[in-house]
Amino acid sequence: MGALQVMLPLLVLLAAAARLVAAAGARPSEVAVGALFTYDSTIGRAARLAIELAVDDVNADRTVLAGTQLKLITQDTNCSGFLGTIEALQLMENNVVAVIGPQSSGIGHVISHVVNELHVPLLSFAATDPTLSASEYPYFIRTTISDYFQMNAVASIVEHYQWKEVTAIFVDDDYGRGGVSALGDALAEKRARISYKAAIPPNSNTDMINDVLFRANMMESRVMVVHVNPDTGMSIFSIANKLQMLASGYVWIVTDWLAAVLDSSASRDLKYMSHIQGLIVLRQHTPESAAKNKFISKWNGVARNRSITSGLNSYGFYAYDSVWAVAHGIDQFLNSGQQINFSTDPRLHDSNGSNLQLSTLKIFDGGEQMLQQLLLTNFTGLTGPVQFNSDRDLVRPAYDILNIGGSGSQLIGYWSNYSGLSVTAPEILYQKPPNTSSFVQRLHNVVWPGDSTTTPKGWVFPNNGQPLRVGVPMKASFKELVAGGRGPNNVTGYCVDIFNAAINLLPYPVPCQFITIGDGTKNPNYDDIINMVASNSLDAAVGDFAIVRNRTKIAEFTQPYIESGLVIVAPVKQATSSAWAFLKPFTLEMWCVTGALFLFVGIVVWILEHRTNEEFRGSPRRQVITIFWFSFSTMFFAHRQNTVSALGRFVLIIWLFVVLIINSSYTASLTSILTVQQLATGITGIDDLISSALPIGYQAGKFTRNYLIEELNIPESRLIPLNTIQEYADALKHGPKDGGVAAIVDEMPYVDIFLSYHCNFRVVGQEFTKEGWGFAFQRDSPLAADLSTAILQLSESGQLQRIHDEWLTRSSCSSDDSEVGATRLGLGSFWGLFLVCALICLLALLVFFIRVCWQYSKYSNSEAAGEPSAADANAAAAAVAADAAERQRRPSRLGSFKELIQFVDKKEEEVRRTMKRRSSEKDNQPAGSSDVQSVVSA
Repeated sequence: MGALQVMLPLLVLLAAAARLVAAAGARPSEVAVGALFTYDSTIGRAARLAIELAVDDVNADRTVLAGTQLKLITQDTNCSGFLGTIEALQLMENNVVAVIGPQSSGIGHVISHVVNELHVPLLSFAATDPTLSASEYPYFIRTTISDYFQMNAVASIVEHYQWKEVTAIFVDDDYGRGGVSALGDALAEKRARISYKAAIPPNSNTDMINDVLFRANMMESRVMVVHVNPDTGMSIFSIANKLQMLASGYVWIVTDWLAAVLDSSASRDLKYMSHIQGLIVLRQHTPESAAKNKFISKWNGVARNRSITSGLNSYGFYAYDSVWAVAHGIDQFLNSGQQINFSTDPRLHDSNGSNLQLSTLKIFDGGEQMLQQLLLTNFTGLTGPVQFNSDRDLVRPAYDILNIGGSGSQLIGYWSNYSGLSVTAPEILYQKPPNTSSFVQRLHNVVWPGDSTTTPKGWVFPNNGQPLRVGVPMKASFKELVAGGRGPNNVTGYCVDIFNAAINLLPYPVPCQFITIGDGTKNPNYDDIINMVASNSLDAAVGDFAIVRNRTKIAEFTQPYIESGLVIVAPVKQATSSAWAFLKPFTLEMWCVTGALFLFVGIVVWILEHRTNEEFRGSPRRQVITIFWFSFSTMFFAHRQNTVSALGRFVLIIWLFVVLIINSSYTASLTSILTVQQLATGITGIDDLISSALPIGYQAGKFTRNYLIEELNIPESRLIPLNTIQEYADALKHGPKDGGVAAIVDEMPYVDIFLSYHCNFRVVGQEFTKEGWGFAFQRDSPLAADLSTAILQLSESGQLQRIHDEWLTRSSCSSDDSEVGATRLGLGSFWGLFLVCALICLLALLVFFIRVCWQYSKYSNSEAAGEPSAADANAAAAAVAADAAERQRRPSRLGSFKELIQFVDKKEEEVRRTMKRRSSEKDNQPAGSSDVQSVVSA
């Protein structure tokens, strides 16, 4: 039993090995592989020889398909969808396991339906249409780079040079439409767009191409992206040259078809080279390698032997790698034990009398397994890593970026899906983390059409004869800003003059047609005018348009040409004079505290100076008078008494600083009260306006209404629209009680004009928003950027200010809100200053009393030490007898509070003399006193 358990695994292994040997023995001697392409074409001539060489190399390599040969069957599609379909059906009759091709995206769409039904994988080395997707065509595998990536490379170039619009010139078939659709998506991600699509019908003659290019040249964009077929595309440039579309100022970005044409040309002295100078051309990037150089040498040698005049292009490399991908897939398919079998489809049968022979088309039974093996392909070919991602695209798409000049091209950079534009080869960048720094050089210098080295701005004003449609609001008032005349172009005003001055600075002519919006009796809605620009009813809007958030979402604004912010205008009244006006600068509380502080400081200085300064001594009546006189005379810095103590001088310096501030504040407040105007409604700022329930006026049609409702949450019922300056004045004069408004919220330029006519109103508070006025254009319009530059030029030259002075400077009332609503000064403005002053006074008193107590202690001790010198020596016995009682008696060296007060009242000089005299008497005591002391001690 144990031996059987040991032998059983060995038997299983032997059986598996036997099956493998049997399977290997069942490998076919040859496998048929088809190829579909147009023999006589730029791509086909390079691919045909490359495919044949690849088949020879595979059959000669014993490490791949050992014992099995590839049998190549080719069919010519003749650049025709119909013939290509017929050729594909004929190819399928040969029981091929895979098809290499086609090169045309249009034929790829048709043939993909065929291979889907017959389960034959289709590997295209040149069908780049992004719409050939795996979800719709599961048996389609693209072994070249999809135009999805090529159009992303084009969009990166457009973004690099900061262009916003391009004109797409493309062939109107599946290949062209699919590529342009991908270009539109890629540009949208870069905030750019295709402004015009110039579709060229397939097989167009010269006249048709001329008509398409002529219409494209009438548009404003000068960035041309050309995506056509290589065999007919060169005629575009000869026609464009005749239309002077290859002159300075134009940009031509051409997809990889032109690189294929140039690489396939035997020599570069083509008659077309003079027509393509300055173009930017993309080409699939294939890294340099020994295998690639060996293949190029081999291809050129065979081509010479066969008298092939065209050269090798990058599509030939992809065709070569496609054969090797098929070989690796078949090898893995056979190694897995699969058999190559075909079966008939019962749905395919010949109808009565039909000669189509549909029954010869058979289904590849192992097609699904073959497809999976091909998708798992992973090897390094001539084009780099041949490996597919989940979307069945090659894992490392990259392009060379060329600049045509002279008789050849100059490599100016690369693009890869990994790191974008770069001057470093993608295979090097793949070994490093992606670098998105804006300081990295993306492309080398370019020589543009017209032999110019200056980067074209990429657009001009359209040459289609249509003037710029400029909308101008017809306002009921504020004619200084913008006003309409009798004719459509007879518009005037500050805003219009600035627009015209900026237009005149542009380096190209811009004809304008002014279109007035509104009837002049009521203000038009400014948001509606901006919406007209966004919906292409207008090309631009000129006037007093504030640049606010919701408008920038749908339109492009220029640099602001004037600052603007919302302010509040309120009625004011002249303050009436009063006999007691001199008391108004301070509140009652402020007066009381200030007076108390004057007395407090006077008492503190008196205390600090009384013992040392003769001017602060005398009779009680004189000292009280001195305190009051000194206190209030400091208000005018007229005090006569000198301070001699350090503490007194310190307190006086602090107090004089406080008095200086109080005097200055009182003077300023009194001046303001006697000259200012008082607000009639009591509104002093935006907070008061929001918290009140009073009606608010605003200019009809402006953004102010939406701002008050949406941002400040003011009910719409409180808002009253006003149109003219007179309506402003009437509403403010009537006030809330008579159907008017308490205040008006409007932008500062309007308020300045209004106040120049009416002096009994004032701006209250500060600007509570910050905006500016600009000219509106359609989104991504290049005119907005150029006009912004022109406005900056006007500002730097001073012309902007001169236009402002011409229209908006006139004699007006002062609108300084410092003259409005002066308020009385209260304790809240000074309590910090008063607190500091009081604390300093208390600190000075504390230091003073500590010093006095210390002196009093020394004074009392000296008095006690001098008493034995006056006693008689005969009193020694009595002293001894009274010793016990003296010990029990409570010490009272400091004396009573009355004695302390008397000490404080003494002059400090007198105290010092007394203490000095007592010290001398102690030193001169008779020697007998020492005997008395010894007796007492005993």
